[in-house]
Amino acid sequence: MKTGKSLTRREAIKLAGMGLASAAFSGACACKVATAPPRPYRDFPLVRVSEDRIIRQVAGLRPFRPSGFVVRRERIGDKDIVHNYGHGGGGITLSWGTSHIAMEKALPLGHRKCAVLGCGVIGLSTAILMQKKGFEVTIYAKDLPPETTSNIAGGLWSPSSVFAPGQITPGFYDEFLRASRLSYRYFQNYLGSYYGVKFVENYVLGNSPIEMPGYFYELGDVYREVKNLTPDGQPFNEKYCMTYTTLFIEPQFYLNSLTRDFRSAVGKIIVREFENMDELLLLEEPLIMNCTGLGSYHLFNDHEMTPVKGQLVVLLPQPEVDYITLVDGKGLYTMPRTDGIILGGSWQKGDWTLTPDPEVSQRIFRAQSRFWSGLPAV
Repeated sequence: MKTGKSLTRREAIKLAGMGLASAAFSGACACKVATAPPRPYRDFPLVRVSEDRIIRQVAGLRPFRPSGFVVRRERIGDKDIVHNYGHGGGGITLSWGTSHIAMEKALPLGHRKCAVLGCGVIGLSTAILMQKKGFEVTIYAKDLPPETTSNIAGGLWSPSSVFAPGQITPGFYDEFLRASRLSYRYFQNYLGSYYGVKFVENYVLGNSPIEMPGYFYELGDVYREVKNLTPDGQPFNEKYCMTYTTLFIEPQFYLNSLTRDFRSAVGKIIVREFENMDELLLLEEPLIMNCTGLGSYHLFNDHEMTPVKGQLVVLLPQPEVDYITLVDGKGLYTMPRTDGIILGGSWQKGDWTLTPDPEVSQRIFRAQSRFWSGLPAV
């Protein structure tokens, strides 16, 4: 990890917007990186990557906006609309945070009934927070769990791939950091097997010094137990390794539990797809919380919205594997969940298709197989 002088806030924001990390930046932030002693840090049961262990292949679309997510209020016809969409690869991560901010924008309007559009993680989080403020809430959605985009997410708590380098404003960045901290705190109320939320160790690996995004260092109160490991402290072939602890959410448990919570609080869910704004304006609710993700491209004409297709190859579960690996510069990641070992590593911008591409799946599988083969169990 490189070292250097502390940066001004303006310089720090510029670095963060560029997606860069340097230890010069870390000097201005709360996150401090220690170096672990040259010994095995822990036991490392290895992922068994073989074709006969593949149980499914899936694809999902990240609702990406280069300038970042939208949380704002507007008036259309006789409806007040509060938008909460466009989270890129950070939908689960930021869900409670941006929903809290959306709730703050809705409360001064004086309504007591609202419609929430979408039943993914953003829609459910928004609906539950509005219920807790005394609102009568109805969710309108085309798809319900387990058929939502949120169900395809890996589930690692990390606000990554939320905006494009150099295309955000300082104001957005401040809101992004606030949403991250709010969400991190909310998730701690949901720890446990019922919601599928837990803390997990992450290992970021590479053949050159690890450079994390700027927000990683500014969110030093969120990323815990940050260490650089020597080659003797980990079994992987990459020379450099950074480890940290953060939250991990299993979507298959989490989304079902949130849906039950919403229904048990007398929330209504109506399966419905809106074709245009005229249909939307016919709803009886005076307040509409828009959590449609990519649906905002058509419904609200936000053509900055861009789908980013991600594919996952899922292996048979390995309960003994209890850590996450991310290979710096290659986009490969491995996440152990109850429903299987998640192998990821694709980013197909502008692809609206939900059918897994066999060539992409093979590329992910081959790269993961090379990574894990021949490693000694420690």
